[in-house]
Amino acid sequence: MARIAGIDLPKNKRSEIGLTYIYGIGRSTAHKILSQAGISYAKKISELTDDEVAKIRSIITADLKVEGASRTETQMNIKRLMDINSYRGLRHRKGLPVRGQRTRTNSRTRKGKRKTVAGKKKAIAKK
Repeated sequence: MARIAGIDLPKNKRSEIGLTYIYGIGRSTAHKILSQAGISYAKKISELTDDEVAKIRSIITADLKVEGASRTETQMNIKRLMDINSYRGLRHRKGLPVRGQRTRTNSRTRKGKRKTVAGKKKAIAKK
């Protein structure tokens, strides 16, 4: 089993997909890493030799911010937006969508479970 950046990569996945299990590495970054290391994208993680895993590990540690460092940087960026009272920071603070999505419908992921508000009762018309 390959262990890179503190993450156990799944054995049965192709190497380009397996690398995306590391926070901060997506498909395009995985492609760059593998091409630098000279490894086929289709090769499974279980088929990688120790030398190849060491090559991948050295490329990642030298060039990229992954896992804890990447998460910390993201959180610091959000905190900075909130501290300077930017529009995006206010949206983060309120727990609403940040990138201009509609909120009248949808956006349940950001807003959380529905908080039902009772409607007004209609006044009975007198004759």
